[in-house]
Amino acid sequence: MTESSTPGADVPLPATRRALDHRLATAQSGGRTPSLLAGLVRDGRLVWSGARGELPEDADPTTVQYRIGSLTKTLTAVAVLRLRDEGLLDLGDRIDAHLPAPHAPGATVAQLLSHTSGLAAEARGPWWERTPGELRPRLADVFGADPHKHPEGRRFHYSNPGYAVLGALVEELRGAPWAEVLREEVLEPLGMSRTSPQPQAPHAQGWAVHPYADVRQPEPAVDTGRMAPAGQLWSTVGDLASFAAFLTGQRADTAVLAPETLAEMRAPAAPPEVADWDTSYGLGLQLFRRGGRLLAGHGGSMPGFLASVVTCPDERIAAVTLANATSGPPVTALATDLLALAADLEPAFPEPWRPLSAADADPALLALTGTWYWGTTPYALRLAAGRKVTLGPAGGAGRRSAFRPDGADGRTWTGLDGYYAGETLRAVHHPDGRVSHLDLGTFVFTREPYDPAAPLPGGADPAGWR
Repeated sequence: MTESSTPGADVPLPATRRALDHRLATAQSGGRTPSLLAGLVRDGRLVWSGARGELPEDADPTTVQYRIGSLTKTLTAVAVLRLRDEGLLDLGDRIDAHLPAPHAPGATVAQLLSHTSGLAAEARGPWWERTPGELRPRLADVFGADPHKHPEGRRFHYSNPGYAVLGALVEELRGAPWAEVLREEVLEPLGMSRTSPQPQAPHAQGWAVHPYADVRQPEPAVDTGRMAPAGQLWSTVGDLASFAAFLTGQRADTAVLAPETLAEMRAPAAPPEVADWDTSYGLGLQLFRRGGRLLAGHGGSMPGFLASVVTCPDERIAAVTLANATSGPPVTALATDLLALAADLEPAFPEPWRPLSAADADPALLALTGTWYWGTTPYALRLAAGRKVTLGPAGGAGRRSAFRPDGADGRTWTGLDGYYAGETLRAVHHPDGRVSHLDLGTFVFTREPYDPAAPLPGGADPAGWR
């Protein structure tokens, strides 16, 4: 039996550690799991880790490899989005614009990333997770006689073969094997040196535990070949903690993906199922709401292994779980519980307030701040770092959005979220340079309610207020 905690100045308080250790212990015991590992990431650092059960002798639990299954998909998605950010593809591109794909000719890159391509859930032939990839040597061999289950873009339908196509896309545009591209462009920059397609000692053995007796048998660990981008990788608590820190935006890894692209991964791209409106899927990330928190991450399973990473970027916290059993404790629920325990017992401190930089505190921009009226409703415009602005009702609920500047002139912005996402906010000036009004997708905002001097659609009553 092994138990551990990560030392350091930022470890949780003793009562919190006790609660985390107890939750992990009950999950391992109740789930009848040969071993169960977990880690808690806060502000970009692994601040607690725990291990229960059998581990390789004298091994640091945070360095022991477990198979992570479909967590591989999130890493594949990062590699694909790097191609998009470099201009080598567009998310709206049909996949056959980049590689021969008669099995998925109408599917777009975004649909494959978000499991809305309509492709079948599993690969052809025998259970692909327990049979060697040599059975499916070419990409076409991954697909059966009926690969299309739904029209493209209509509904969420999880597709493992869809990520085999995305792995082939990475290889086509990079001219190198998927695993090599992933190592050079994602794993090494993120410091994930213990993540690999094949197990490297020390690593755990995967087990199948009998459902009605405390006995077990080993599971095979095959090379899945063309299906590798959907679930091949092995990793560790330490490496997944680094990846979780990256996903929460707490690492300065803009060379891997820009913060805006990470936020795009977390935006819902698939419709929720009718029976479950608290879950959705982004671009390579599962999205769900628990206890009032918006969470993003991914689970993974392969014969003998379970894995999960759950992040809450708003609170700068994440949790990682790994188990070596085919069926055991629900590791995503465990990761969510660990995250919630730490966040509730030790709430995150807000970022300290700091004044704007001299470059952002432009007098012309400051002059735009304050109250504007849409009709008779007061809105507040605020200036933020990076010359961004927010515009929303001064009195509380309503249409509120943040906007990024389109240029250095301080006259146009593009909406980033909410109702005005993608819409243009424009400061309209008189010939003498004074600001006349704001135009937001044809809505006119004025300094006074129904300002008669502004070009209001329909005009203002010439008799004025009475």
